[in-house]
Amino acid sequence: MSHHGRRRNPVLIVGLGRFGSALAEQLVKQNTEVLAIERDGGLTQQWTNSLTHAIEADATDVEVLHQIGVEQFDSAVVGVGTSIESSVLITANLVDLGIPRVWAKAISSAHEKILRRIGCHHVIRPEHDAGISVAHLVSGQMLDFIQFNEDFAIAKMRPPKELHGRSIDECQPRRRHGVNIIGVKSPGEDFAYAQPNTLVTADDTIIVSGSTVQLEKFADNR
Repeated sequence: MSHHGRRRNPVLIVGLGRFGSALAEQLVKQNTEVLAIERDGGLTQQWTNSLTHAIEADATDVEVLHQIGVEQFDSAVVGVGTSIESSVLITANLVDLGIPRVWAKAISSAHEKILRRIGCHHVIRPEHDAGISVAHLVSGQMLDFIQFNEDFAIAKMRPPKELHGRSIDECQPRRRHGVNIIGVKSPGEDFAYAQPNTLVTADDTIIVSGSTVQLEKFADNR
């Protein structure tokens, strides 16, 4: 049975700046109810029609959060970016109210440290993460790059020369380079899971996982 039509648990979003509003829009597209809290009345007005609920209120005030009933949410995202103090206060409030999954946006590593220390479950640094990804793309051979933590990433790239016309088994990328080839895409076809006997050509695109350092070395192995 497809779970596409199923409504997922509602998500609380605090702050409807660029990050919060993009997130809210995408969640609504994915059939998830969103309750947004935003202290700027103009922004709240702007989003009233497209979101399930947009409330003009100050989330640094724990009484306000009680009145809204935020304890019933499983997930909350603090998208407040401009004021570190507000971000920290709001996040602390949501953690204290026992919301099981609190996400918060940080604008610096110091901000991230504080959020982690007060018990925030997930810290996001969109600008920082985008900067890292783009650096990998601008400088090298990678077509796409997603870093999951300090030492694990997945990249989409053109195959290095040593793979051209050979099977994955022949090239032993895991043994020789510490990377795993997960998928191979030939021009005009869909991605297929890589098997040991999959032949790779110069025109293919491959998806590879491994540590960031090993992926860089592998991608530059021209």
